[in-house]
Amino acid sequence: MAALQTAVKAASAEGLPLQRMVVALTATGEGRMPPVVKAAATMLQSQVSAVVNVPFDPHVRNHGLAEATRLSRRTTEAGAALVAALLASAQRSWGDPLPPAPVPAALPASPTDLRPARPAQPAPEGVLT
Repeated sequence: MAALQTAVKAASAEGLPLQRMVVALTATGEGRMPPVVKAAATMLQSQVSAVVNVPFDPHVRNHGLAEATRLSRRTTEAGAALVAALLASAQRSWGDPLPPAPVPAALPASPTDLRPARPAQPAPEGVLT
């Protein structure tokens, strides 16, 4: 929890818009959320857009997300709540519907395309090309 609080303080000091942030608190084991985490979540709720609790899911720990159909109902609901919180934060910031995303520039086809093009210069006299 101390690391999260430090990160929030650092983001605030840098002038980042905390009111747009969505924090996901992930449980690392079965059982209730520790009181320290509950207190930190309560403190964060007034500073960020949303705080979403993601419950412990033994399937994720053992198998990852390879078989999403085996996730628990609570994990699926937390994922949906996280997506909804992110969308709501974006809509508060940029409007509803969201504006179209800018089209990024295409990546070069090869590393040689990264070098700036040099104008062709004639070979010095006496040099075979």
